[in-house]
This record gives sequence, structure tokens and C-alpha cells, in this order.
Amino acid sequence: AVLVIRGNVQAEYRFLPTRDEWLTGLRYFAMMFPVIAAAYWALGLVALRPLPKNPGAAILLAIGTFFAMLWVLALSEEFFFRGLLQRWIEQWTSKPRVALIVASIIFGCAHLGFHRTFPNWRWAIIAAILGAFCGLAWQKARSVQAAMVTHAVLVTIWRVFLR
Repeated sequence: AVLVIRGNVQAEYRFLPTRDEWLTGLRYFAMMFPVIAAAYWALGLVALRPLPKNPGAAILLAIGTFFAMLWVLALSEEFFFRGLLQRWIEQWTSKPRVALIVASIIFGCAHLGFHRTFPNWRWAIIAAILGAFCGLAWQKARSVQAAMVTHAVLVTIWRVFLR
């Protein structure tokens, strides 16, 4: 709707990241992982999920979850929060760091209702941290797809291994 109604949107809406976007997204996920793991632990959110006994089923679950997260969740959220919101704030303020912080806080606040409670500040903090690293990936690559990779890898790990 934004692409059609508003027009003149500079964010590219694509399903497949390029090789460089994959690498950028994975790089920012790797940088985020120790930070977000510490936050998960500090906020009491670490609870392991039992994996399927069949290793093939576990691998298929992870692959299927990843592509579902990449193409459904991450594409829509990253298009809005990084491709539109962060870009607009950056244009309005001429300050990329301010745009990153504001978009990350708004991303965190958008997740206040996550996990059946409101306000769920613990998940909002996790989402704000994720938003910051997705925003950094977007700034580096200037593409929604790099941020999508960072986002989808974290959510896949959470969905497959944690509850």
C-alpha cells in the first residue's frame, strides 16, 4: 500500500537478498548475538525448547522457520521500520545515529504486546536491541534485505531453540 499510494519510496521491496546483503546481515547478527544473549539471560527469558528427536526434522524445522521469518515477518517489519521510518527520520534530521536510536525505540515499543502480556517491557527491550542491529545492517548495506537477514536469523534461533 505504501509503495502504491505514497509512491516515490526509495526502499526496495525484494524477497531475496544479494550475496553482499546476506553477508552484511549475518555479520550484524554475529555482532548482536553476545549482546542479545546477555540481555535474554539478564531478563530471565532463557528457556530451552526440546528439539525433535529426528535430526532431519530439526534441520527442516529450522530451514522452514528461517524462510517463513525472512519472507513474512522480517520483510514486512524491516521494510517499514528500516526502509521507511529510519530512512525518513534520517532525511528529516540529517542525523543517522538519531534515526537509528529513534527507529529502534519505536520498534521495541511496537513489541510491547508480545507474548500475551501488555506491557511486556522485557520483550520490548529485546526488540529494541534487535532493531538497533537491524538498523546498523540497513545503514551499512542501505538495503532492507540485509536487515531482514539479521532479523530472521535471531527470530529463527528464538523460535527453534527457545520458548
